[in-house]
Amino acid sequence: MSPKVTVLTGGVGGAKLVEGLGAILAPADLTAVVNTGDDFRHFGLAISPDIDTLLYTLSGKANRTLGWGREGETWSFMAALRSLGGEDWFNLGDGDLALHVLRSARLAGGEPLSRIVGDFARQWGLGLTILPMSEDPVETRVDTDQGLLAFQRYFVEHQCRPAVRAVDFVGAETARPAPGVIEAIACADVVLIAPSNPWLSIDPILAVAAIRQALIDTRAPVVVVSPLVAGKAVKGPTAKLMAELGLAVNNHTIAAHYQGWMAGMVVHGEDAAPGDVPVARTDTLMHDRGDRERVARVALALALDLR
Repeated sequence: MSPKVTVLTGGVGGAKLVEGLGAILAPADLTAVVNTGDDFRHFGLAISPDIDTLLYTLSGKANRTLGWGREGETWSFMAALRSLGGEDWFNLGDGDLALHVLRSARLAGGEPLSRIVGDFARQWGLGLTILPMSEDPVETRVDTDQGLLAFQRYFVEHQCRPAVRAVDFVGAETARPAPGVIEAIACADVVLIAPSNPWLSIDPILAVAAIRQALIDTRAPVVVVSPLVAGKAVKGPTAKLMAELGLAVNNHTIAAHYQGWMAGMVVHGEDAAPGDVPVARTDTLMHDRGDRERVARVALALALDLR
């Protein structure tokens, strides 16, 4: 019988780890708690980028080059939008629109996000549990040298170019965990933190006070997969953001960021590791499914050793 594993995740790197875990665990034993601090409204549609990236990745529909969006996507909607002078900084593919339209309609009808996401997963044959971190609005805002930016404006429109001074999570102080999130952490045999950006993808989850407390209270070992490879981020602005916040770009900083409840860390190759926590080493670059399964096995093995 496989252990019950709960993973906190966001973005492409996190989706890859969850895919690897899905290859070695029974679906009923795997729960993903997903960042919703990136969620926003665009042209009236409810967009959940990290949830959708996970759905596309696990169902085999993700764009294999980009890691996000759908493979074989078409762009007739965006072309029509541009012809009318609409904002085109955030691409909405024709197939991608199906998720956004259905989600928006069901939310407007009073259904909770967790039920909608669960239905999408089942429609695509996914047996794991996918939970939004919260059904209450939490908005990641980035304070930069070009002013205060909503996350998607910073990440997509400005392509992470502005220098970051601080990150805030508006609404997190009153947000409640989505149904099932606390139970998934409390009942897990292992809790993993995906190699997602700690400040932009994991911190929104931790900003919900009850979730952070659940990580402190759980008896399960919490193992972090470092997002750094040779002092750089595989994707996204992790290393750039760390430097702009005045932080050393290394695993010591990552460990300090998760101090208080982290039991161990998976680091890449011979990268320097924090000296005060147990460490497992592997090539953490996840190019294909074999890589993803290998990293998942190493993280799971470390956690089980720490039980």
